[in-house]
Amino acid sequence: MAPATPISDDRGLPRAKPAPSATSEGAHLLAGALERYVRKVAEALEVPRDGISCEVTDTATAYIALGGRAVEYPGRDVMLAWSATRGWTVSIETDPAEPPIVLARSTGDVVPAPEAVARLVADSMTHRGVREFPAAGVQLMGWSDLAECMERHAPQTDD
Repeated sequence: MAPATPISDDRGLPRAKPAPSATSEGAHLLAGALERYVRKVAEALEVPRDGISCEVTDTATAYIALGGRAVEYPGRDVMLAWSATRGWTVSIETDPAEPPIVLARSTGDVVPAPEAVARLVADSMTHRGVREFPAAGVQLMGWSDLAECMERHAPQTDD
């Protein structure tokens, strides 16, 4: 049997537990919260689960394939993407060599309510013409803070 880890140091003072790794614990918290939040956004858009993906690595991102077509680009697929640094972006699916075609971008809250995201998508799909986008006012947050914001819209359930 391996010796037990002492609960005090050589002076008899309580040994501090090592701080949890911000990367691993924060990533784990954010991964679950992001998945639930993206599912809620997809539900608001009536997109099935097989049309979504999200991941947390050194960055946190999500993707939702939208079924409709934008008025301005009737022959092109539309996507909704989220990143921890930019929030939501509605774009035309492009080839890798093609420059991005952005239809709309969320500003302000990096984790808006799913209904607000659905309105952003609806507005961008029906709008024609060149659109100016204000500089994104996204506040950078730690992953635990992002997870907490997402929990407000998509709380974890015990089922």
